[in-house]
Amino acid sequence: MAPHRATIAPLGREHVFRVPTKQISDAARDMPAWLRSEAYVRLISFIQLCNTAVKNRKNSEYGELSPSVERILAMLNTIDAWIDEIPPLETPQRFGNRAFRTFIERLELQAEDLLSELLPEPLWPSIPELTPYLAGGFGHGVRIDYGSGHELSFVALLCCLDLIDYTDASDRRALILAVFVRYLEIVRRLQATYRLEPAGSHGVWGLDDFQFLPYYWGAHQLVGHPHLKPKSVLSDDILQHFSKDYMYLRAIQFIHEMKQGPFHEHSPLLYDISGVPTWTKVNSGMMKMYIAEVLEKFPVVQHLPFGSLLPFAQSDAFVPAPGRQDRQ
Repeated sequence: MAPHRATIAPLGREHVFRVPTKQISDAARDMPAWLRSEAYVRLISFIQLCNTAVKNRKNSEYGELSPSVERILAMLNTIDAWIDEIPPLETPQRFGNRAFRTFIERLELQAEDLLSELLPEPLWPSIPELTPYLAGGFGHGVRIDYGSGHELSFVALLCCLDLIDYTDASDRRALILAVFVRYLEIVRRLQATYRLEPAGSHGVWGLDDFQFLPYYWGAHQLVGHPHLKPKSVLSDDILQHFSKDYMYLRAIQFIHEMKQGPFHEHSPLLYDISGVPTWTKVNSGMMKMYIAEVLEKFPVVQHLPFGSLLPFAQSDAFVPAPGRQDRQ
């Protein structure tokens, strides 16, 4: 697939940003339009380009950080610090901890300020369009839950930062191995601290209660590794020694931290995937699964808003079969 920027006209000074709005309200009517939309093409292209960027790379091998990436990390550090400032309520609560609502209220209230500190002044007109993706990337305050739709919202923010040229192709590896990895640790803190419910979980037969992309990108990190194979995830020693280096292993380690019992019982799909012979097959399979279980699922994508950067208008761009690798 050609890089996603090839399907987008240059923004130019005359570009008009607009506040994103929800367009997916009826599954039968709107889902086919979403899967043909320019937003879909841009998002899946960005996700696949990032996949290419992290191949054979440890989390620490992101290279020199650009000033833009450093500012994104600083923003995440600010958000992370709020967890310490908003402790969970001590009163017994059956479903999640209501202190999470305070966290999300602060994020929604301060999202525009965070973006104004992140972006240079010439890009400030984009802030109203970017704000919903940042505010929606860490969970839902009323439902006290988090899931792959919130993960998609944060990735949409990263995609939009790329589209407005705040970051560029040389930043993509760092966007995943530094920024996204940092984001993952924050949302895991949120899950553990406030006992978040999984949003849209398939229960025991889902891939993961909360995340998806660490498995797609994480599998590509491990392609060609001389020692670590898909079956290696069954070893506690390997998880202990290598989880800091690879997203896939850290994701499984976190499942063990949150769940008790045999791995094959509480995570049968991931257990079955450990029997796949190569990481290349795991990676391509994860792309197909991501499309089927996230992008094609109405309950997940119905909350994603669309604006000028991720337009709901139909795209004429060719979308390849799932799993096909991008060409830089």
